This record gives sequence, C-alpha cells and structure tokens, in this order.
Amino acid sequence: MKHIAAYMMLKMAGKAGTADEVTAVITAAGGEADADAVAKLVADMEGKNIDEVLAGGMDLIKDIKVGGGGGGGGGGGGDAAAEVVEEEKVEEEEIDMSGGMDMFGGEEGTGDY
Repeated sequence: MKHIAAYMMLKMAGKAGTADEVTAVITAAGGEADADAVAKLVADMEGKNIDEVLAGGMDLIKDIKVGGGGGGGGGGGGDAAAEVVEEEKVEEEEIDMSGGMDMFGGEEGTGDY
C-alpha cells in the first residue's frame, strides 16, 4: 500500500512517478521501499492515465455492499465495521473537578498559610 500511496501522491503533485521518486517519498516518510514492488508498480502504470485507472477501480467496487452478513464468520466484514463504529461512539467518562480539594490549601480568607 505504501508504494501505491507514494505513487499517487507524486501523480497528484504532477510528477512522473518514477521508481526513484516513489522510493524517495517512502524513504522521506521513514519507510523502506521494496525495489521489486516499486519497479512492478511503475511498469504496470506506464502509459496509463491515473484518473482512468481510478475510475475503472470504482466501477469494480461499486456493487460491494458493506454490512449484512451474519454469523459463521463469513459476514463480509460488516461485523468488524460495526465494531469499529461502536468503539468510536464510546464516550469518555467525564471527571467532576468542581469539588473536593482546593489547590491553594483551603477556603479563601482563613489565613492559615
């Protein structure tokens, strides 16, 4: 994925997307590029319009339905997606900081400092 992401960033920036450029982006981000994967990606994308490739990919995934499924472990990822959404909805417990101890040693005007 990192190779594709680097390639896409380069193309969005108007660059050629050469193997050296892809490797440089990944290295700059602190990663390590796989030279074989980079070479294959660049070769596969040679002569192709990135917008057309993305549009073709959207056509391939347009009919995928998220959710549904059911038991048996073959739910199509819907259960995992629901769990992620539930985790995001969990609210942090609020802490009441209004009472209790005074940071400065007591009530105002006692003079016991």
